[in-house]
Amino acid sequence: MKIKEKPGREKVRGGSRSEKAKAGKEPEVDIIPVHVAIIMDGNGRWAEKRRLARIMGHQEGLKAVRQAITTADGSGVKYLTLYSFSSENWKRPDSEVNFLFHLMKVNLEKESLPLHGKNVRVRFIGRRQPLPESLRKAMSDIESLTSANTGLTLVFAINYGGRQEIADAVRMISEKGYQCREIDEKLIESFLYTSGIPDPDLIIRTSGENRLSNFLLWQSAYSELYFTPVLWPDFTGKEFRKALDSYQKRKRRFGGITR
Repeated sequence: MKIKEKPGREKVRGGSRSEKAKAGKEPEVDIIPVHVAIIMDGNGRWAEKRRLARIMGHQEGLKAVRQAITTADGSGVKYLTLYSFSSENWKRPDSEVNFLFHLMKVNLEKESLPLHGKNVRVRFIGRRQPLPESLRKAMSDIESLTSANTGLTLVFAINYGGRQEIADAVRMISEKGYQCREIDEKLIESFLYTSGIPDPDLIIRTSGENRLSNFLLWQSAYSELYFTPVLWPDFTGKEFRKALDSYQKRKRRFGGITR
């Protein structure tokens, strides 16, 4: 990326847009996605390739998490959502699941003050009740600490599933007593876990898998997708910027309208 830009805006280099038009040249633009979401895949395979225990891959993946946060914040991205634990991940061995929850708790506690110091606001999406009490407390504590921050909004999807989210929204709408004629897209969106968060402009998946795996199914209707064979622990700031560069070269069409 050659220019840092505020999200959702276009910056033209070498003079104003009108000056470019007078010169008969196409203006060069640099567009930063407002919301980037990442499916962080490949921790286990990273460890297995090195003949290490799978948990070592999860530990190493934390470095990539920190780099992703730093790169997103420094590039002008306003929302970063990280798929941290899916509703399907419960199928993994109990020892691995328990280790993941412990790792999340410890690092949320460790990173709370540094993130707060960087004006980052932290949020969580997914079903919380099945999670260990100690993890839920760490989640609530960092949310409360950073709730008034105005910089990057960092969203962790923990015990999250896209179909589950839609089902929960429909259930709540029913419980509230809405009539069929009152239900539209806007109402459904207001009951999603992501209420108040814009849909992702760009979804990145690491490790070479080319699917969404039940991630942000409603919200990804018009998202740009970027798949890379790089395993998550190797996803550096440089790799993140490659994804942003790819996004900037695309023409987005919403029902036939190019943006």
